[in-house]
Amino acid sequence: MEIFVQQVVSGLATGGIYGSVALALVMIYQATDVVNFAQGEMAMFSTYLAWSMLNAGVPYWAAFFATLAVAFVGGLLIERVVIRPVENAPVLTVVIVCIGLLVIFNSVAGWLYSYIQKPFPSPFPEKPFKIGDVFFGAHDLGALGVTLLVLLFLYVFFRYTTLGLAMRAAAQNPVSSRLCGIRVGWMLALGWGFAALVGAVAGMMIAPIVFLDPNMMSGILIYAFASATLGGFTSPGGAVLGGLIVGVVENLVGTYVRFIGTELKLTVALAMILIVLLVRPSGLFGRATVHRV
Repeated sequence: MEIFVQQVVSGLATGGIYGSVALALVMIYQATDVVNFAQGEMAMFSTYLAWSMLNAGVPYWAAFFATLAVAFVGGLLIERVVIRPVENAPVLTVVIVCIGLLVIFNSVAGWLYSYIQKPFPSPFPEKPFKIGDVFFGAHDLGALGVTLLVLLFLYVFFRYTTLGLAMRAAAQNPVSSRLCGIRVGWMLALGWGFAALVGAVAGMMIAPIVFLDPNMMSGILIYAFASATLGGFTSPGGAVLGGLIVGVVENLVGTYVRFIGTELKLTVALAMILIVLLVRPSGLFGRATVHRV
């Protein structure tokens, strides 16, 4: 029973990170109807920036918030400079541009920092907490707490602030939003900025677990896709809940299904994507798209 509880808690912690990346994917998808395949590499590059600041002697939380600011501005600039010129092009064109961004970020990170794995510090104590007979990793609980705080901030921002409501309106109905005086182009750019910010948080929380290298987010991105697919690409809250479910299922299956173990855990995410697309393509909480002829 103790092992089961520990695996569930650990799964919730990693699932919160998957949910963060999934939320970033959903934010961009809702704003532009495009899946950003470069989301993981953007998060990885932001994490390298944090690592550089930490190596320069900057305190952890100062580097953390500075990285969030740089990631936000970087996401905004990517939308204005790279995505905006092709926003009216076919969807396949935008997808190829995003894949190009993925390759560029990965290559530049490898060129600047090499492909050697580097340790990334955790802001939380190394000593685990013990409740009863169950041990809980301090970083697992801390990462889950940070993720939930970011999600709470985004929920309050998009639901109760004027700017947040304008961004939601621009994403859902650009034509009507323009008639109301909302600058839709800038709202979409801000959406990319917030998505990059959320991805940076996920990168800095996952790096102490998997170590820092240019390919560290490749597997995480697949779990994020599974989370967004399970919860629904039209439901930010569903994407986060999907991440928690994927994290718990991944840990439990890896622990109790012997032939899967740790080597085949990634196939669990791929299987979940396939099953959801076959059974309920809109996800558990997503809206089904209806086309009238």
